[in-house]
Amino acid sequence: MGRRRAPELYRAPFPLYALQVDPSAGLLIAAGGGGAAKTGIKNGVHFLQLEQINGRLSASLLHSHDTETRATMNLALAGNILAAGQDAHCQLLRFRIHQQKGQNKTGKAGSKEQGPRQRKGAAPAEKSGAETYQEEVEFSVENLQAVQTDFSPDPLQKVVCFNHDGTLLATGGTDGYVRVWKVPTLEKVLEFKAHEGEIEDLALGPDGKLVTVGWDLKASVWQKDQLVTQLHWQENGPTFSNTPYRYQACRFGQVPDQPAGLRLFTVQIPHKRLRQPPPCYLTAWDGSTFLPLRTKSCGHEVISCLSVSESGTFLGLGTVTGSVAIYIAFSLQRLYYVKEAHGIVVTDVAFLPEKGRGPELLGSQETALFSVAVDSRCQLHLLPSRRSVPIWLLLLLCVGLIVMTILLLQRAFPAFL
Repeated sequence: MGRRRAPELYRAPFPLYALQVDPSAGLLIAAGGGGAAKTGIKNGVHFLQLEQINGRLSASLLHSHDTETRATMNLALAGNILAAGQDAHCQLLRFRIHQQKGQNKTGKAGSKEQGPRQRKGAAPAEKSGAETYQEEVEFSVENLQAVQTDFSPDPLQKVVCFNHDGTLLATGGTDGYVRVWKVPTLEKVLEFKAHEGEIEDLALGPDGKLVTVGWDLKASVWQKDQLVTQLHWQENGPTFSNTPYRYQACRFGQVPDQPAGLRLFTVQIPHKRLRQPPPCYLTAWDGSTFLPLRTKSCGHEVISCLSVSESGTFLGLGTVTGSVAIYIAFSLQRLYYVKEAHGIVVTDVAFLPEKGRGPELLGSQETALFSVAVDSRCQLHLLPSRRSVPIWLLLLLCVGLIVMTILLLQRAFPAFL
């Protein structure tokens, strides 16, 4: 059998580093670029319209926002506001989408002027006399505030995250400081040293607690600037005395069917690259006590990114060798895996949310995971519903029941059959 492949959803004209999904409008937002180097590679944020066409999920470019000389390396989304990490700065963007009826006169059909993009599947044109009316999409992106968020000698913002109601955002970077900002003014409200060295990832919980992981091999839980506790994933897990591990990623997630339940998920990878690499690990933590609940190996490929589905049911992983996997969050069991789907480091993964247009776009699939990489491609990873019974099995059961019924009738009424 050939290698399993994931369908390519979109290819950008630049390397892709960050990904977000807007469920209300059914938008997939992918960002990246070639940076300030004069290589001819552009920098931008692309807004893609997700649609179901002939039973398949597809994406088409709706709007391209040019970020000039700055490549976007990380993204966070709250409503219609994007926080984009660009070099040492955080840039806020507000996007708006409007549907309106445009008017095209038949006498100007040959005009080269192009209006807003017409959505696929839009209502058919209404003809009235010599004029034609069609549904159009008007999309706009506005640059809001921008602020420098990292001040190391080689400054770089590595992660950005909104709080639960979108009124605050937290940033972390190579100088090891966490900075918290008001939205949309980007007025700084908090600043503290969280790690010696780079901050690799951070996550804001609904109760205001902040989890940070860094290159100093530590994972810390904060209430504002006060250290609450540090995480120790090897307390109930494997111990490697000669192999130092560091935390690569952290994400909060809901507990399915428990509205008040909260879990924290982390990924641990070897701190140094080895010729024979030891395994990487996934850990699930209690979101209140921050005690480890379960730790499992997730293979020898080094994990590059982590995502949690909106309901907290699934975990998505990308690796530095381009592979993509989906796990059950409760048991940390792997359900889906495509080896070297991208062939190069996976920079971000994101699930299709279960709210808004999510169920409509998902169709009969149980979940959908998007992945982007330095190869400029966005791929789609679908997990078929595990609850459905195949049609061939239903037919086989029906035939079996009919045969059994005939046999029973023959035994009960031999004279009549």
